[in-house]
Amino acid sequence: MSGLYEVVGNKLTMRMHPGQLRAWDSERRFVGVVAGTQSGKTSWTGCWLWREIHRCGPGDYGFICPTFTLMELKALPEFRKFFEHTLRLGEYKATPVRRFTFSKDGAKRIFSQYTEAPDVPTQVFFGYADSPDSLESSTFKAAVLDEAGQKAFKRESWEAIQRRLAIHSGRALITTTPYFSGGWLRTEIYDRFRNGDPDVDFINFPSIMNPAFPREEFERAQATLPRWKFDLFYQGLFAKPAGLIYDCFEEERHTVQRFPIPSDWRRYVGMDFGGVNTAAVFFAEDPATRRLYAYREYKPAVHAGFRTAASHVPMLLLGEPGIPTAVGGSMSEDRWRYEYQRAGLPIRGPATPDVEIGIGRVYAAIKAGEVLFFDDLRGVLDEFSTYSRELDANGEVTDKIADKETFHRMDCIRYLLGFLKDGRNNQTRGPTAVGGRLGGMPGGMRR
Repeated sequence: MSGLYEVVGNKLTMRMHPGQLRAWDSERRFVGVVAGTQSGKTSWTGCWLWREIHRCGPGDYGFICPTFTLMELKALPEFRKFFEHTLRLGEYKATPVRRFTFSKDGAKRIFSQYTEAPDVPTQVFFGYADSPDSLESSTFKAAVLDEAGQKAFKRESWEAIQRRLAIHSGRALITTTPYFSGGWLRTEIYDRFRNGDPDVDFINFPSIMNPAFPREEFERAQATLPRWKFDLFYQGLFAKPAGLIYDCFEEERHTVQRFPIPSDWRRYVGMDFGGVNTAAVFFAEDPATRRLYAYREYKPAVHAGFRTAASHVPMLLLGEPGIPTAVGGSMSEDRWRYEYQRAGLPIRGPATPDVEIGIGRVYAAIKAGEVLFFDDLRGVLDEFSTYSRELDANGEVTDKIADKETFHRMDCIRYLLGFLKDGRNNQTRGPTAVGGRLGGMPGGMRR
């Protein structure tokens, strides 16, 4: 026999390498397989899902990729090869919804516990994580998340998939090469596994564990690539890539466990505007050290739809002891600031229109230990680990920020810290939160 699987007569035989076998044997609910490129991840996902369907019975299942392009390139052909051509369990159709539906004969063969084909149809739905809203209308008994480490695979998508699995307490197999230093994949899978979460498993193996991967190619990559790139793409290890903008940020050094913030600490909020992408990051200042602590993030789900400034303000101020000093938006967004002021939250514009100056001020504050972040601000921490510059064809860092329009929390932090670190605005920071005014804005005024 050659390859991962083979059917002879009515018998399916699989030949798995040690990394695949380790994941196959895991009984935990969320199984993360983070491994090197071409290590046998995607080709094996169909085997895992086949067994999960056999175990869980008729119903709906999910197969999620970051984008349509990636699905069509590798995952879908591998799935169809196994389910449709090798096992002949049913048929895939792309319209009106991309799904694979088990035939009556296929259902009878996979569900050996039934004497006849079950009445409930069995289907595998294919979805795309760059559109979290598209994942909200299904109920899955199990799901595969392929290449979940890519930036297009959003935290919101992971959260939506967990909701789709909730009714059946369904399992999820998460397979990917790590494309950067972490994101939600690190915090929700690797960190939870490392901290002893009994629901989460984490399996790592290099490309060379796949017997079909040429050793000479592995050794060539090791000898010629930068260490971070080799670790990411061939070892399957989390590493900080070239171009990471806040490469000075380290969770171990720059995060703290949540603690009650005294009501008299001065409060600040950095904001990024938008009808559906409004975001905010809140900070409190320790009057003794003047260190800032990021304690809250605000970003409504995309599917919440368009919201006005008037509808955001009550939610932004909910639980706050007063009206925080607020800074946000670009230089050109005076209309948004006017709308928020009318709704009861005055907001100052940024200190400088230059993005790089703002980034430099944030970088300096982090490196100097002047700002710390509560370790449960998952969205902020995700963005810190993925906010990076594009690389050119030679792997050299360019000035362009990759996918800049998607990093709303980073913009919030840049607007606020860029303002507070501007020498002209030092007078806006004081030892207490009560009283005082910031250019006519109530600073910490009791409501």
